[in-house]
Amino acid sequence: MNIAKTLAAMAALAVLACAPPAAPAAGASATASADTPLPARARAGEEVFYHVFFRSFRDSDGDHVGDLRGLTEKLDYIAGLGITSILLTPLQPSPFYHNYFPTDFETIEPAYGTMADYFTFVRGARARGLKVYLDQEIQYVGAGHPWWTRSQGLPGAPFADFLLWRDAARTEVEPFLDRATWPHYDGRQIGIAMIDLNNPRVRDYFTRVLLFWADPHGDGSGRDGVDGYRIDHMMDDLDHKGVATNLFADFWRPVFDALRERRPDFRILAEQADWGFGEDWLVRGDADLVFAFPLRGALIELDKDQIVQAVRETEAITPAGKGQIVFLENHDTDRFMSLIDGDPARARAAAALSLLLRGEPLLYYGQELGMRGTTREDGMSDSNHIPLREAMRWSAELDAPGAAIWYRGDKPWWTHPANRAHDGVSVEEQQGNADSLLAWYRTLLALRQARPELRAGDQRLPCGDASEVLCVLRESGDARSLLLVNLGDAEARPVLEPTIVGGRWTDLIDGGAVDPAALTLAPMAVRVLGTP
Repeated sequence: MNIAKTLAAMAALAVLACAPPAAPAAGASATASADTPLPARARAGEEVFYHVFFRSFRDSDGDHVGDLRGLTEKLDYIAGLGITSILLTPLQPSPFYHNYFPTDFETIEPAYGTMADYFTFVRGARARGLKVYLDQEIQYVGAGHPWWTRSQGLPGAPFADFLLWRDAARTEVEPFLDRATWPHYDGRQIGIAMIDLNNPRVRDYFTRVLLFWADPHGDGSGRDGVDGYRIDHMMDDLDHKGVATNLFADFWRPVFDALRERRPDFRILAEQADWGFGEDWLVRGDADLVFAFPLRGALIELDKDQIVQAVRETEAITPAGKGQIVFLENHDTDRFMSLIDGDPARARAAAALSLLLRGEPLLYYGQELGMRGTTREDGMSDSNHIPLREAMRWSAELDAPGAAIWYRGDKPWWTHPANRAHDGVSVEEQQGNADSLLAWYRTLLALRQARPELRAGDQRLPCGDASEVLCVLRESGDARSLLLVNLGDAEARPVLEPTIVGGRWTDLIDGGAVDPAALTLAPMAVRVLGTP
């Protein structure tokens, strides 16, 4: 399971830095798919991401913990949604349930499976035309990492200078956000230490490790490797402390350059730490995509003026060749269905906007079902976010076989869960129901796949302020699609440009010719029109 067996020994950094390209771990031969033709996969700029909180997705062995085999079993479901790319939260072992702040950057959490399971998953995804992205947080280590345990109080230890310390004797690490320990949901207090990313040896180490996961065979083919990384909490001055600075130029860009040199199609998704528009991360940080946080703030309000402003500001700051990930929720945000009190019309309207606006959309697992969850208030404990990360609802019962209910017990996150048995929010209950939210997401994603202008076309907002109907026109050559959403509280008609009124339009969902100017939309109603 440990890729360190296939890398040079960690005992001496000089050996580590000079080791040849790594191969898959013993027992995980990656040659089986070498000559197997792969189905076409989405081009950069046209991807649809499915964001999986790994521990909560699918359990295959009865221990209630999501695992690699469970995820592999559900690849057909993910592909069937119309997804092109899977984004996984971290797989590395960590004292925290979410697996950020790892204790080893080269292994997989044992509860998740083996390296053989991992390669089976990657190959299974590739066989279905799916890309794979891994979440990486390499700015910190959790308590128990050897760089910490084998260096504390030992200034001359081989990896002591991999961490930042507050004293020359190396007895006190520089902690994450100035807290010595952080409360875990199970009651433990766990330390988190900052890594010295200005140390060239640290940069060389992470370059090599990240190259392994991107290109396990070391030949540039990318066979059995991931297609990109999400960089968690990316910053230029880590935690604004002035102890790890100029990281865009000195750490991130050299690492990204190495990845792209090996894999020219490799993509970097940066979570901008300030949750702003992300221009600095795209320009100085050289990420390929950032997360459209301001647009998300407007979308969850379903306010026309806010959405128009956010769209225009986002477009203005996004350089050519760079992109934005459009989303409604993720592992750190309240579930959208909770924010709208379960209103199905608002859920459908927001889904249409988030999937059909220009950008690369992201669905957080279970969003397509209307899963619920809001942040708890429990001090600084990571139990606060458990409601946002409840088990994927495959079945009507919460504790059905395969349910990844790792948080089961006598605590509020289990005794008073955000999602309840037989609440209609499960694959079992929505599968085959043409009126379900799941069917709506599948319909919209099928449209996006079928219409090139919805994937990569230009975008205009051709409706003025005289109506509460938001109009989004997507164009690519002669192909045109028009999304109409009434964001007001009363019936409304779109106020359209003459060139749109005079065109020939077909209802892309219900069929039949349509005159856009003659439409009257109920509150939160959605129409998607297209040129024949």
